[in-house]
Amino acid sequence: MKYFKITSPFINLLLVFIFVNVILRLVLLFHPITQSSFGWIELVKIFSFGFVSDVLLFIVGSLFLWLYLLFLSDSKYDKPLGFIVFGSLILLLLYISFGNTILNEYGSAVPKIAIIFLSLKTLFFGLILFLPQYRKNIRTLLYTSTIFIFVLIIIQNAVSEFFFWNEFGVRYNFIAVDYLVYTNTVIGNIMESYPVIPLFVGVGLITALFTYFILVHTKPFLLQLPTFTDKIKGFGLYIISFMIALYTLPMMADKEKSANVFTSELQANGIYKFYVAFKNSELDFETFYKTIPMDEAFKILQKNLQGISKFNASHTIKSNKIEIHKNVVLITIESLSADFMTEFGNEKKLTPFLDTLAQQSLQFTNLYAVGNRTVRGLEAVTLCLPPSAAESIIKKSDNKNKFSTARVFKKKGYAVKFMYGGDAYFDNMQDFFGGNGYDIIDKKSFQSNEITFENIWGVCDEDIYVKAIKVMNEEAKQNRPFFNHIMTVSNHRPFTYPEGKIDISSQSKSRDGGVKYTDYALQRFFMMAKRQNWYKNTVFVILADHCASSSGKTELPLEKYRVPAMIYSPGFIAPQNYDVLMSQIDVMPTVFGLLKFNNQSKFFGENVFHKNYQPRAFVATYQDLGLLKDNTLTIISPIKQVKQFELQRIIVPKVKSVFQSHYNEKPIKKLREDLVKETISYYQTAAYLLKNKKLNY
Repeated sequence: MKYFKITSPFINLLLVFIFVNVILRLVLLFHPITQSSFGWIELVKIFSFGFVSDVLLFIVGSLFLWLYLLFLSDSKYDKPLGFIVFGSLILLLLYISFGNTILNEYGSAVPKIAIIFLSLKTLFFGLILFLPQYRKNIRTLLYTSTIFIFVLIIIQNAVSEFFFWNEFGVRYNFIAVDYLVYTNTVIGNIMESYPVIPLFVGVGLITALFTYFILVHTKPFLLQLPTFTDKIKGFGLYIISFMIALYTLPMMADKEKSANVFTSELQANGIYKFYVAFKNSELDFETFYKTIPMDEAFKILQKNLQGISKFNASHTIKSNKIEIHKNVVLITIESLSADFMTEFGNEKKLTPFLDTLAQQSLQFTNLYAVGNRTVRGLEAVTLCLPPSAAESIIKKSDNKNKFSTARVFKKKGYAVKFMYGGDAYFDNMQDFFGGNGYDIIDKKSFQSNEITFENIWGVCDEDIYVKAIKVMNEEAKQNRPFFNHIMTVSNHRPFTYPEGKIDISSQSKSRDGGVKYTDYALQRFFMMAKRQNWYKNTVFVILADHCASSSGKTELPLEKYRVPAMIYSPGFIAPQNYDVLMSQIDVMPTVFGLLKFNNQSKFFGENVFHKNYQPRAFVATYQDLGLLKDNTLTIISPIKQVKQFELQRIIVPKVKSVFQSHYNEKPIKKLREDLVKETISYYQTAAYLLKNKKLNY
């Protein structure tokens, strides 16, 4: 059959797809972020499983190619059939253009796309019909364009996967799906981060080269098109292959499980991973995760959150001392891993100001970020809950009227604001913070003379800090305390910032430059703040939203979740290195404890200085939910999987014991059931309470 010979476009495109994916796997295998070594068995698994997965995916993905090839024929232009088809195309085009079709229900973009497609189809059909002497040339042009588009998709996807791996150390996951919602920002980030013109030219040239290769090898196919019998046989065989591939692909994905996460990721196909992530944007806890009876889950939770009642998280926080209504400024810093700081072993002196500030602060040296995205960090310090499966609460439709940090402050008479240098529309922040008690100051609030530098993510850190000082000066005049949450943006790719501020050029677009400028801008903020009347009556809380990278050999590499965190308030809070294990969700409850606040809380986060606090931390991806406790990491995952790892500390030379953050995660065969149940309890009860709106204000 012509469709499965070496001269067929189907086979040639399949070979290109396999070749490109083999090259991609080799590149990712040797990428610096792939911090792992591989044995021969793992390498064989990566490339053999990868090969089968690629073939199956191409079979499924080539459906549109087959539809195009099936309609390649000369007979449809014969009289009178050709005129009937041409007239039908015109009528269909008119109907879609001027009629009220079902396409209109999907928004303006869908009918426009359909109109453009049908217009081109009608135009070229008419040209071939009425200009038979040019039929061969026109068909060749259309065929070349079709092959070029398919090859371009293959090449562009490989390039995109490389950059995604470069950023996250994994194939496409839910983050990639999430980025589609904010296309303008993401494309802008790419435009500012990479040399896009050489990149696009390179992609175009490679695509043209492969297209030429396929045109040469498939010329016999185009000169002698398949007969009707060939089409029936070929398409019948393809449909059988399509059904087999559709059934086998999920099973292949289930086999892509290894103790080494990099092995699992490399043998997978990014496009299929994207599909799975898209499909699982919502993960119902009871459907996908291992559960225990709800009564038991709340009894376990009650041991940690004393005073809660059945199926409720409400508990009373009491202090025997007078409340202290100091101003509070919370600064969450973009992508600031602990290992950027000198005390954690960094020798580049990227954070001289933060290093000094830490020595003058209550520094939490054993604190873990809950997730690997900004929305996770913001959710953690705002709602003080364990991370939810799949989407962050910030991104969900039911994200308003929650019991939040803002609600506690507002009840105490505080003015409350969220300040962000970018557009708060991004990541649904405006909807979330606006719906949970915060007033919002974002880039839209800036006058043109208040912006000295900006990139796709927003104004530079210096500008947001200057704006914050202005706002706080106005708040101080109102004779009431204020709580302001500031989110920075400069330490994010493309890592551009005002030139001449630090000794690393902005043109280098380097992570080190982003970190050092972030530190510089923070120093400038404190220099300005010290000159204000409200400074001595203010508590400053500084922590990272998440680490710079979350990739590692295991599902949850703990060193990639360790973040710096400190509370600075001279004369009120004594400097100290506090090395008790804790989570991002505990930061604000601890601040409330230091301020002696009495309140009726629904937070899962706790005051780590309370006598009943039991050290633990939460770490998670969009689907792997972990609890770190008793030197053990317990992870629950979809399809009701549970894993446990014993943590074996890796000693980093010249780093004090309280700042050691690297561990080998040794799989535990016989699970500690008490920790498994406790892990399930935290996440299951949080999911239940959210679902049933029992965490609302």
